[in-house]
Amino acid sequence: MNRLLDIQKKLLPDLVDTMGMRYRILRFVRLMQPIGRRSLASSLEMSERVLRSEVMFLKDQGLVNVASSGMTLTEEGYNLLVQLEEVMKETFNISMMEKKLKSHFNLQDVVVVPGDSDEYPWVKKEMGRACVSLMKKKFSTEENIIAVTGGTSISAVAEMMAPNTELEKALFVPARGGLGEQVENQANTICAEMARKASGKYRLLHVPDQLSKESYSSLVEEPSVREILGLIRSAAMVVHGIGEARTMATRRQSSQELVDKLRDKNAVAEAFGYYFDQSGDIIHKVLTIGLQLEDLATIPYVVAVAGGSSKGHAIQAYMKQGPSEVLVTDEGAAKAILSEIEV
Repeated sequence: MNRLLDIQKKLLPDLVDTMGMRYRILRFVRLMQPIGRRSLASSLEMSERVLRSEVMFLKDQGLVNVASSGMTLTEEGYNLLVQLEEVMKETFNISMMEKKLKSHFNLQDVVVVPGDSDEYPWVKKEMGRACVSLMKKKFSTEENIIAVTGGTSISAVAEMMAPNTELEKALFVPARGGLGEQVENQANTICAEMARKASGKYRLLHVPDQLSKESYSSLVEEPSVREILGLIRSAAMVVHGIGEARTMATRRQSSQELVDKLRDKNAVAEAFGYYFDQSGDIIHKVLTIGLQLEDLATIPYVVAVAGGSSKGHAIQAYMKQGPSEVLVTDEGAAKAILSEIEV
């Protein structure tokens, strides 16, 4: 297969480009169906004239349906897209990226989706879909506890969740408190949305994300909080994001003193309330109720979801010390990381 692809790239480069373009169209239709042609052209940054021609081709091949409500994939189109995914990973060397990242970070698994979520926000949904696929494969119909953090990447996972027998007996819990952040990015909101879409159950943790020592000592003794913390720490899976340090500090309305400390110590990443420098060393910890880094050592399956070329530094810093076994990212972040480690 690799040899054939190499020959095609040399003798028929236009064929590979055309296949890549049609692959992008099918991927986006799957994510956003039903979708109109104008919205599709805008999202893919293509002219409507070029897109019209491509859509007519895909329709004639029986891969998409075109109706007044918008375009949708046919069953044949969906099946072809599933088969095409592995081929395209080989074509654009994404499989090689996965292998290199897996080896470099010593991970159990790495999934890289094509595209850069910094350039195309819909790529974040592809990461979400890839994470949901991993979750389904990992669990049977037995009861399991899944802990999830907040953030836009994990929100995309919730958005791509759908009812299925593998997760309908799962109990979803927030990995940490989240009052004070934007509602849509809070762990509680994402946890409830995942459970609703998966037809599972959920429990919430109604505590602020950042606490004083006095408030922390008081809240952790509350029976209801202690019960939820027990469930969180007994999770079979944790799904979490990785943030850029200064972005997260700003989003949490941190003090100027902390912002200055993060700048002076060159903080680049944040996860679970911990801030990391480029070497992966912890330079600050926010006092929060929920999962701590040391708790992750006893959790069987920890999945990090983060992408975008701008997050390359953050992902690399966290992965140097973080206890995650699986990374779901995008091509933009993968290239940014590999460009540094291969120098």
